[in-house]
Amino acid sequence: MGHGNLELIFDRVGHFGRYQIFLYFTCAFQNISCGIHYLASVFMTVIPRYACRPPGNVSRVLFHNISGLRLDNIWKLSSSSHEEVVVQLQDGEIWELKRCNRFRRDNSSSLDYNYNGHKSRYPCLDGYIYDTSKWDSTVVTQWDLVCNREWFAKLIQPTFMVGVLLGALIFGYLSDRVGRRPVLWSTSIGMYFFGIAAAFTLDYYSFMFARFLLAIVASGYLVVVFVYVTEFVGKKARTWACIQVHSFFAVGTMVVALTGYLVRTWWIYQIILSTVTVPFFLFCWMLPETPFWLLSEGKFKEAQTVVDQMAKWNRTGTIQLSELLYSPVGRTTTYVNKHRLLDLFHDCDIGTRTLIIWLIWFTGCLGFYAFSFNSVNLGGNAYLNLFLMGAVDIPAYFLVCFGMDTLGRRMVLVIALFTSAFFCGVLMIIPPKYYFWVMVTTMAGKFAVGSAFGLIYLYTAELYPTVIRTQAMGSGSMVSRAGSIIAPFSVNLSDIWIFMPQMLVGSLSLVSGILTLRLPETLRKPLTTTWEETNILDAEKGSSSGETFPTTSDLEARQTRS
Repeated sequence: MGHGNLELIFDRVGHFGRYQIFLYFTCAFQNISCGIHYLASVFMTVIPRYACRPPGNVSRVLFHNISGLRLDNIWKLSSSSHEEVVVQLQDGEIWELKRCNRFRRDNSSSLDYNYNGHKSRYPCLDGYIYDTSKWDSTVVTQWDLVCNREWFAKLIQPTFMVGVLLGALIFGYLSDRVGRRPVLWSTSIGMYFFGIAAAFTLDYYSFMFARFLLAIVASGYLVVVFVYVTEFVGKKARTWACIQVHSFFAVGTMVVALTGYLVRTWWIYQIILSTVTVPFFLFCWMLPETPFWLLSEGKFKEAQTVVDQMAKWNRTGTIQLSELLYSPVGRTTTYVNKHRLLDLFHDCDIGTRTLIIWLIWFTGCLGFYAFSFNSVNLGGNAYLNLFLMGAVDIPAYFLVCFGMDTLGRRMVLVIALFTSAFFCGVLMIIPPKYYFWVMVTTMAGKFAVGSAFGLIYLYTAELYPTVIRTQAMGSGSMVSRAGSIIAPFSVNLSDIWIFMPQMLVGSLSLVSGILTLRLPETLRKPLTTTWEETNILDAEKGSSSGETFPTTSDLEARQTRS
């Protein structure tokens, strides 16, 4: 039995009334926490200037041709990270301190740079001296993730994104099986406790494990909240409501930049960022299950209760679901017995659609995080750069909303992807010394790719029926995390060729934009519940945008005629 007529619920009780507004801002606020945890490592893993620590108490220091300094204050004299430090210990020994080695002068008693005698080389067994002018402590300084252990620091963000990948798949599946509400509750609680746990870990491996679990639950929330909002908001307000959820994620990025500027101790920084989840606990218990999911599982009484509550809050007349469905309220018949990932390849056309959607997810996520992670390396103020990378997303989402209501989802997505490819090309011809223009062009590229990445969430939700919608969202998010895993490494590809990241993102954006032209338009189309309704939607592209789906009898009549 079709559920396309369920869009009439919103015509009766309101597309975005007080009830939906309350649910929307409650859920969207928690999206700030997702943005925070996804980008928090940008400052936690900062590698400051450092040098080997000498093997004893220091009596005199020579640095930058100035002597008589305290060892901890030497970094204030120079911006270079490769200056040599010479120290004299209290026992008279002279040591040269470099980044990953230290040398003892065997035949010297004077503290100066000019020495041509024999030197003995030693590893940094006594730890390191770190520059604390910008950060009092980071994860790197906490566990000495430098020199031959530097790759441990480089694994922190990719490992987090592996957790994000698994979370999208796991909670996308669970959401279709047990409902949207239990997933929102459990993932939100997990975000708070795993975020706090990461701040109190005693070693690197415990920190990575806590962050990995944090990534799983944050990803689960991010995937399911878009489905939740989509199924509670009518099509007249769905575009704005779903896209602007991303604005809260962008606010999270800005909060990371602001907190990083104000708090320079990594574990305090982590605790403060994790407490953003707390306000959500005050209202999350009021979140109901979506009527779309309840009906897809045959839970008609529960669905009717939610619709009645929605009508009461919105001060409108309710609607009896039995008027829309052939099954009477209270019947326990289910409409789908299997919820499998393979259903995304329901037939050849749906399979092609899924592959294109996955490519867009991958491209959008790779570009989104590549621009964000690289922003702290553009020069100038790293905190301001990241803040601007988050801030530029907000007008991007507003522009996307205006464009989608006039041009449609597909055309706006095509324009955004082509624009992203264009600005990646422009970045390749601007000399790095022109910081202002590099920053402006980077913001324009982030604006474009952020628009595409924000739109694909809503577009995916509208392209698939209720029975597989969260699986589609979860799998798309899962594929996209391959892009976010590659993003930190793509920034390092500039060591091979300075324009490699731009070439990678630009090429994928161009190919994705071309393939997007093959997808159907969903503007002002009702959400589908079954594959039959989805096939009808694709077949009736010329029908009125406000037309509802045929009933089961209509389907049977068509099948009989064929």
